[in-house]
Amino acid sequence: MTGGAGYVGSHACKALAQAGHHPIVYDNLSRGHRSLVKWGTFEQGDILDPSRLDEVLGRHRPDGVLHFAALAYVGESVEDPALYYRNNVVGSHCLLDAMRRHSINRLVFSSTCATYGPPLRTPIDEDHPQQPVNPYGATKLAVERMLHDYGQAYGLRWAALRYFNAAGADADGEIGEMHEPETHAIPLAIFAALGRIPSFQLYGTDYPTRDGTAVRDYIHVADLATAHVKALDYLAGGGDSLALNLGTGQGTSVLEIIRAVERVTGRPVPTTHCARRAGDPSALVADGSRARSVLGWTPRYRDADSIIASAWRWHASRNEPGISE
Repeated sequence: MTGGAGYVGSHACKALAQAGHHPIVYDNLSRGHRSLVKWGTFEQGDILDPSRLDEVLGRHRPDGVLHFAALAYVGESVEDPALYYRNNVVGSHCLLDAMRRHSINRLVFSSTCATYGPPLRTPIDEDHPQQPVNPYGATKLAVERMLHDYGQAYGLRWAALRYFNAAGADADGEIGEMHEPETHAIPLAIFAALGRIPSFQLYGTDYPTRDGTAVRDYIHVADLATAHVKALDYLAGGGDSLALNLGTGQGTSVLEIIRAVERVTGRPVPTTHCARRAGDPSALVADGSRARSVLGWTPRYRDADSIIASAWRWHASRNEPGISE
């Protein structure tokens, strides 16, 4: 599991262990956290290091690879695209070639709805045109195309999982979201409620949506983790390569997120109204029917309050300044 010390990767590690697998976490800890590696074996290394990849793959001889190792800040990708193309694209190329050298032909790839770009229709299905508008989305699409080409030429079988907005935390409170800096709406709204930041920045109140704020499809990180296990089992069972959306199919507006955080925490969320950010579409909602039919996967968490409650418990358990149950 490349990037297994990160947010989604660590939750997938737990799901894999619970399903009877032994995860091998391969992470350079540039964005991940050693404290999130609680299941399986940890190997520190970079996907850009072929000799280290060969050493780890040769020693552990894994049945398949789950590839989470990527830089994932849209704004940063615009400011420094070279960093993103090197890590996300060149790093994935190094990984795929290492897999070829060790005869490993199954890979589950952490992709994103950012490969679609501005939606031409909603909900978005997997056949929607892929026209990313930022380097982050472009690098993920480049890797998807690389997977397709490696499959055609070398027999790689792969599943690209395009998630929408990952959110929430482990129900047992063992792991959760630890981004530095944090850019996701739900933790930022929680931080504003706790007084850790002055206010929640609400970008745009004039969208053509039910309350004027942007609508997103929030998918619980534990549901994402379960989908990765199912995708790995699908490939192990001989399934064909494919791309799948992971989302609930339900849109929640930013204003609805703020109100849900207030309900869950019992605290007001100070909010500052700001102008729209360039490139932010009014609504991004998944058509996840293909994942349901192919993987038999159905999200367990389908409402904002339950997702936010799990995130709140995680931040409370860390005893950060100003946090109490």
